[in-house]
Amino acid sequence: MHTKDNCATCPAHNKANLVKLGINLENVDFVITMAGNPNTGKSTVFNNLTGLRQHTGNWPGKTVSRAEGGFIFNDKRYKVVDLPGTYSLLSTSTDEEVARDFILFGQPDVTVIVVDATRLERNLNLVLQILELTDRAVMCVNLMDEAKRNNLEIDIRTLSKELGIPVIPASARRKEGMNELLQAIEEVATGKYLCRPPKIKSRSKKLKHAIETLSVKIKESYPRLQNVKWVAMRLLEGDNSIIEAVRSGEIGNLHEKQLKRE
Repeated sequence: MHTKDNCATCPAHNKANLVKLGINLENVDFVITMAGNPNTGKSTVFNNLTGLRQHTGNWPGKTVSRAEGGFIFNDKRYKVVDLPGTYSLLSTSTDEEVARDFILFGQPDVTVIVVDATRLERNLNLVLQILELTDRAVMCVNLMDEAKRNNLEIDIRTLSKELGIPVIPASARRKEGMNELLQAIEEVATGKYLCRPPKIKSRSKKLKHAIETLSVKIKESYPRLQNVKWVAMRLLEGDNSIIEAVRSGEIGNLHEKQLKRE
């Protein structure tokens, strides 16, 4: 496990952008979001974490519903936002755009990625896309009871090592693995566990050159911006919401809080 001296009173989330996204941060220490493919049991995990402390509404300006909840763990108050179930973050649908923008602009303290243990390979596409956006994540491998029933074995330790994040086996319907999940969330939120997700390397020379050239220009305009290469990729792909965020300067507000702190 990677450790880091980081104060638990310094959350990573972007308060200004979360408020814009309609999140009430009153009496909240950390903001957690839940992502995953449809039918992974994400809602069951969400219900286990939040109990009856939850409510639903819509995302600002969208017809997509949003569930929010909360819990207290080791005297810290956590707000939990359940993202729409998606297969990717390529922004080809409203659900994907909502999920992608919340992780990118809201910068939650932890993104809990719920995957189906019986369809792990298929679920990893979304996991890797999320890890391009944030290095503060926990993977919850749900439906382990179904995997066992189908004689599927998953090497949790190797998976965690390869992904560079905590990986927690769980059977949410039986409430198994929830305490371990809470512990992992706390360790990532407080900086006790420093995630080190892998970066994609398999790109052509021409694409690498284009990304590097554009990254330099973005960095000149927004020197404190993280995930510069990811933003460059989205611009090259013609992602309209990212193009608009760069044009308007909103992309530069992502690390306003870090600038103020320094």
